[in-house]
Amino acid sequence: MDHHRALRRGFPETVLAEGKTPEQVARILGSLAAQSELVIATRASAEHFAAARADIPDAEYHEQARIIRVGPTPGPVADRPPVAVVTAGTSDIPVAEEAAVTAELAACSVERVWDVGVAGIHRLLEHREQLTRAGVIVVVAGMEGALASVVGGLVDVPVVAVPTSVGYGAAFEGLAALLGMLNSCASGVVVVNIDNGFGAGRFAAMVCRRTAHEDEQ
Repeated sequence: MDHHRALRRGFPETVLAEGKTPEQVARILGSLAAQSELVIATRASAEHFAAARADIPDAEYHEQARIIRVGPTPGPVADRPPVAVVTAGTSDIPVAEEAAVTAELAACSVERVWDVGVAGIHRLLEHREQLTRAGVIVVVAGMEGALASVVGGLVDVPVVAVPTSVGYGAAFEGLAALLGMLNSCASGVVVVNIDNGFGAGRFAAMVCRRTAHEDEQ
C-alpha cells in the first residue's frame, strides 16, 4: 500500500474497484483508511460498496459517479477558482460526475452544466458567464465530441476534454469522440482517455490549485 501518496501528490491513493472482487476492495480500503483521513475507490459497483460498508460503517457511495468515499469531503479552498464540468448530453453525466466528485474531493468548488451539446448550441451560450469565471473546464462528450472545440473557442482557460463511449456504431465506443477532441482546432484543449472522468477531475483540480498559487505570488 502506498500510504505516502497524499504527501507527494496532495491526493490520497485511489483504488480502482473495477476488476476486483467486493472483498478485495473492502480489504484494500480498510487498510488504507487505517492510516489515511480520506480514501476513495473509483468504478465501484453497488456490490463493492456493500462489502466496504460492512467493514467500514462510515463509507459513503456516490452512486452516479461510482465512487466510494471513506472520510469527509474537504471544503473548497476559498481562493481557488471553480472547476466547471460540462456535458453534451444526459448520457454523459455518469462520467462527468466522476470528474466532478473527484475535483470536490480535492477541495475544489465545482459548477455543473449539463446537456449543452452542439445540437442545441443556444443552451451552451446561456452559460457563457459561468464558463468564463471558471479556472478550468472539463468538457464531457460522446458522439463526435465537438463540444470540446466549441467551448475551447469561447474561453481563455484550460479545457480538459473527456470523450465518452456514448454513441452509435460508427462512434466505435468513444474512439470517434477521442479522435475528434485530439484533432481540435481550438488551442488550450487537452484530452484524457475515453470515459476517464477521474483523470480529468484530478488534472482540473491540479490546474486550479496552481492557478491560485500563482495568484498569491
